[in-house]
Amino acid sequence: MTATLSSPGRPGTTSLDRRAIAGAAAGGLAFGLLMLAPALLSTYFVEIGFKLLLYIVLAEAWNLLAGYGGLVSLGTSSFFGLGAYVTAGLLNQSGMGLPLALGVSALAGMTIALFMSRGLFRLRGLYFTVGTLALAEALRLLVVNVPWFGGASGLFVTVDLPDTPELFRFAAGLLALATAVMTLATGSRFSVLLRAVRDDEDAASQVGVRAFRIKLAAFLAASALVAMAGGLQAAKLGAIEPYGSFGMQWSIDPLAIVIIGGLGMRLGAVIGGAFFVAIGELLADYPELHVAITGVVLILLIRFAPRGLCGLAQALIKRRSAPGATREAGA
Repeated sequence: MTATLSSPGRPGTTSLDRRAIAGAAAGGLAFGLLMLAPALLSTYFVEIGFKLLLYIVLAEAWNLLAGYGGLVSLGTSSFFGLGAYVTAGLLNQSGMGLPLALGVSALAGMTIALFMSRGLFRLRGLYFTVGTLALAEALRLLVVNVPWFGGASGLFVTVDLPDTPELFRFAAGLLALATAVMTLATGSRFSVLLRAVRDDEDAASQVGVRAFRIKLAAFLAASALVAMAGGLQAAKLGAIEPYGSFGMQWSIDPLAIVIIGGLGMRLGAVIGGAFFVAIGELLADYPELHVAITGVVLILLIRFAPRGLCGLAQALIKRRSAPGATREAGA
């Protein structure tokens, strides 16, 4: 087996090693290009790029929970809003820089996730989904009714904030972190355990899988990423209020992006995010039409291509390569 996996020219180097090296090189190149993008693009495209990067991060986090863990959550807005408020409060009150504030926001998101996990993980299926939705509403009501959070009027960030190009680079760094988390989670033994819990939690527990710990690890990672995304959005806007920061769009949009791109697919968040943002920009002056077209696309994909655009592309590639493979085999 070792001889089969080893490269003839470089003993001990497996095909998996080569793919990992190629993937790391491609990721490094993509990250470098993203860091240079603000200097090469117009202000409009930098704004759109920031939005796209933020959506991809949210979709990656949701895909980790639902696509790989089977935990269909509508509570993304709870951690997004939490991150926004923690970041804004820290910037105003402590004077700490944005990177440190984002790090504390991630810890805050993980703390709330850890605190709520015991109750939420007792729920399964639709009941878990409703439980996460209730969490988002509870946090929103808390923020509205506590004067320290600014009530229904929200908060203004009173310190100097990075400009849009700099925030774009922060978003690129957050996407790199999200990609690293997804790579570790889906390219290791953890992925196998997470899928086992998703497919049959009781059977997985009976063979020794610690289902609670596996789900908790995914929940903590996703919560931290979403909280940091919320913090970046607060820095971008310079002002936050509960109905926007905890709005349902932050729970629905990542779900739609993943379904469009491909549930449980590595590139699903990227493809779905690009499609979602492009449609939104093209139909910015026609919001009702945007919602209608997005709904139709979702219905068609769920009905005819449940693995999303990525799965559809894979099926088309296989279908095109099959006749060539057949002719080659026949020859």
